[in-house]
Amino acid sequence: MSAEAADTGAHSRRRGRPRIDLRRLGRAALMGPAGRDRLPDAIGHVVDAHRAHHPDARLAELHRAYVLAESSHRGQFRKSGEPYITHPLAVTLILAELGAETTTLIASLLHDTVEDTEVTLDQVRTEFGAEVAYIVDGVTKLEKVDYGAAAEPETFRKMLVATGNDVRVMSIKLADRLHNMRTLGVMRPEKQARIAKVTRDVLIPLAERLGVQALKTELEDLVFAILHPGEYERTRALIAENSGACTALEAIAEEFRKVLREAGIGAEVLIRPRHFVSVHRVCLKRAELRSTDFARLLVLVGDDADCYAVLGELHTCFTPVISEFKDFIAAPKFNLYQSLHTAVAGPDGAVAEVLIRTRQMHKVAEAGVVALGNPYPAATDGTEPPEDGERADPTRPGWLSRLLEWQQSTPDPDTFWTSLRADLAQDKEITVFRADGRALGLPAGASCVDAAYAQYGDRAHTSIGARVNGRLATLSTQLEDGDTVHVLLAQDAASGPSSDWLDHVRTPAARIAISSWLDAHPEGAGAQDSAPRRPKQRTADRRASANALVDRPGATVRLAGCCTPVPPDTVTGIPVRGGAVTVHRRECPAVARMESAGRVPVEVRWGDAPGCRVTLVAESFGRPRLLADLTEAIAAEGAAVVSATVEPPTQQRVRHTYTLQLPDAAGLPALMRAMRDVPGVYDVSRTQHPAASG
Repeated sequence: MSAEAADTGAHSRRRGRPRIDLRRLGRAALMGPAGRDRLPDAIGHVVDAHRAHHPDARLAELHRAYVLAESSHRGQFRKSGEPYITHPLAVTLILAELGAETTTLIASLLHDTVEDTEVTLDQVRTEFGAEVAYIVDGVTKLEKVDYGAAAEPETFRKMLVATGNDVRVMSIKLADRLHNMRTLGVMRPEKQARIAKVTRDVLIPLAERLGVQALKTELEDLVFAILHPGEYERTRALIAENSGACTALEAIAEEFRKVLREAGIGAEVLIRPRHFVSVHRVCLKRAELRSTDFARLLVLVGDDADCYAVLGELHTCFTPVISEFKDFIAAPKFNLYQSLHTAVAGPDGAVAEVLIRTRQMHKVAEAGVVALGNPYPAATDGTEPPEDGERADPTRPGWLSRLLEWQQSTPDPDTFWTSLRADLAQDKEITVFRADGRALGLPAGASCVDAAYAQYGDRAHTSIGARVNGRLATLSTQLEDGDTVHVLLAQDAASGPSSDWLDHVRTPAARIAISSWLDAHPEGAGAQDSAPRRPKQRTADRRASANALVDRPGATVRLAGCCTPVPPDTVTGIPVRGGAVTVHRRECPAVARMESAGRVPVEVRWGDAPGCRVTLVAESFGRPRLLADLTEAIAAEGAAVVSATVEPPTQQRVRHTYTLQLPDAAGLPALMRAMRDVPGVYDVSRTQHPAASG
């Protein structure tokens, strides 16, 4: 994804307004105190930035919100000595530059009033409506007096729940944290480090997932400077030493403009300097930086078709680096991001990385959900969205829906805080499809266990296996993007998960559900983990089968154990030592081997006796009571168990072998169907293992 800070000046430049560059302000905050001057003209910059994106905005309410914020915060000062009103103004300016709509800006101006002044939430609701009050309440911190050490995790829980109904809550929180990080220098070093770590572990991943790259990249730089000052200083010096590195890219950019002009494609070609963390990552990736590694080229066009037209022209006129090509237009990232990524070598061999996108894609790539507003204003009344899967709108993506679900199962603040950081650390997402064709969003590396709990909740405790793309798979199977997964559930509601499942889960929802069940059923966990006991093998005397007749008076007739023939199978007899004849199915591989060894087969026919003996193999997923359920199904079909063995389980699969006496061979198909219907059993077949030559 694009790692550069926002280039949000396209709209403002067209209207002739001087652009306030978020990147410049952010770098100034890093480089020195010059960028921390107080905002002139109070609300004026906010109004100008807002009009650039929303010419018809209702400014009267914005002014009223500013008057209330300024009067309520009057007399309060920040630790830097500035009047406190400069903070909500700066937060609101950040959001205005990103294109946030008026309601967001009003709530942003008021976001600290309920928390830090005498203004009440009811007053905000009366003056500005339920929407603004909901957003302000969502951003308001919980009191340490009431929550103690749990105040911070519970505040984040409250914000995330509010974000589920209105994403503008998190937009304001991200802008609030950005301004606080810009002015963090007045704090003690240990407090700076604590705030920076929370920003790194929680706020930056949230900014990434919500697609707000303009905020995410600047937050990354500020955190980098605090937590890794040595690496930051080296990177800063490297950028300063290569301040003229863009000259090579400018020459390539001019070639791009000429090629696209001649092709009749209207495009804007810009040079996008990398931010500090991006340069640092390139340093780790490459032993030596190229002059073109300090920036990328951005090509902005009018529509999707032009993106591919630009790609074709660049790949035709320059040498493409095929390994660098990625199409995030046809397959957008889970956080709304769309672009074509490629790299080409110029005439002198210099390689330039290129991003190609429409202007609308660029707006969303930089501002993410901030630019989308809130498509669910009715959600502020407390009603739930329809139960039809994930919301269609990207402001309620799959990862947020999953987060809101699992947090309900974690009343303990420490568990919630740990699970939240672990969940946000997984920065890639895949889409898999259920058996009914509906999509499931899961983190990269998720297994069938994760899919089971995402689809069935606590019913997934009875999972016994899965089919992935139509093939049987164990629950530990790792899923890939685009897979179709059909989770198999046992009919026995008393079944429960194994502690082994915890080794394969990536989603907090699955981990919390499994851990809760295991804590509540310690005896069940032990039984589930242990391997099925090998039953004592009960072997009946190998009597001659009166139902198979051969033309050899007095010969002992035995049914072969390798293929277990039963009427009406086509059979043949093979003489063996001791004058006995072993009866095989005609297609049994043992027959061909013994014929090639010189054995002369004899004719065998079935007699009138209806009974027969057969050996069946049942393949199943391991679970409690499986052996009992299988023997019960066998008995219900009127068959007697002559012998039974259960092999030790491998990868959660168990193989059962039964030698059975049937009262009538015609009942064999029904018996095999009944065994297949036992939950957990996925195949039943007659034995086909090699036999000795006799």
